[in-house]
Amino acid sequence: MRALTVFATLLVLVACAPGTSARLEPTPGVAPGAAPGAEPVVDPRIVADRLLAAGEAELALETYTRAAAREGLSPDLLVSMSAANVRLGRLNQAERILRDVLRDTPEHVGALNNLGVVLLEQGNTGEAQRTFRKAFALDSGETPEIRENLRVALAKMENSSYNTEQSAYTLVNRGGGVVSLVRTKP
Repeated sequence: MRALTVFATLLVLVACAPGTSARLEPTPGVAPGAAPGAEPVVDPRIVADRLLAAGEAELALETYTRAAAREGLSPDLLVSMSAANVRLGRLNQAERILRDVLRDTPEHVGALNNLGVVLLEQGNTGEAQRTFRKAFALDSGETPEIRENLRVALAKMENSSYNTEQSAYTLVNRGGGVVSLVRTKP
């Protein structure tokens, strides 16, 4: 029994000695748990969506661009990039991107919704209303943001004396590149 105790003690001492493989030393510049040269664990699109939701539209756009370089320009990624451009006030850029997406995928509900928002912001109420109607029909009315955006566009169409000081709306990112209008004043 005494020999077993001595053997166990020696085994522990050898394992703790410098130069043994039992000790793990941190590698400078490498996060714990990450293998050097491994792909990032977090999807850059998720990071960009979170940045956009946090109001960091410029950083979000840069991150979307990195994601595009990594995975290519998908319609969903372009819609997300357009949402960042909307938040930055670059409505013409956002409109151009969305029209390109819709040229290739004319029934992309997110692109239709966001184009409607851009058109409404630019004062193109009639085209915005038609765009929201198409998005609403393709979505079967399931997305609350699209329903609300259509309601706002219809209200603007019905009230030709619409006053922006009485009814102000703000663009809000709803995730996944979808933007909606939210009333900020009664």
